[in-house]
Amino acid sequence: MTQTTIAGPASETTPIAVGATAPDFTLPDQDKNNFHLEDYKHKKPVALFFYPLDWSPTCSKENVCFTQDLSRFSKYAEVVAISTDSTWSHKAWAEKMGLKHRLLSDMHRKVVKAYGFYHPAGNMGQRGTVLIDKEGKVAWVKVEADITKERNYSEVEEQLKKFS
Repeated sequence: MTQTTIAGPASETTPIAVGATAPDFTLPDQDKNNFHLEDYKHKKPVALFFYPLDWSPTCSKENVCFTQDLSRFSKYAEVVAISTDSTWSHKAWAEKMGLKHRLLSDMHRKVVKAYGFYHPAGNMGQRGTVLIDKEGKVAWVKVEADITKERNYSEVEEQLKKFS
């Protein structure tokens, strides 16, 4: 059984502040391989793309775009997408949609809560982005006001360029 671990203070529905230390975590991906945030400290920035649900229209379109344009983001940071769906859902969805990036499963909602992206009405994560620098500090945060709208990829890329 894969265990989720979190270090650091949490405010479930208030996004983490820029400059804060990014809460460490370990989550399984669609292949049940663990992603541990701490492994990237002092090595590479990390882009966390939180999204609400596998299989939904906006999330499907957005994650297909991540895969198609992965090099657009991955040249600046390690890119992972996080939702509260299971590893099994992630695996089936990734295969159906041809997704090539890592989809992290936060079924216990610990990471979405630690980063302040919890959406209690839907018992899921919000759509948002957190960029973490090599030192493990939060460099940029953006929550999409309308959960049904895609994030602005150009805006994310502009922020990622600051890491180079």
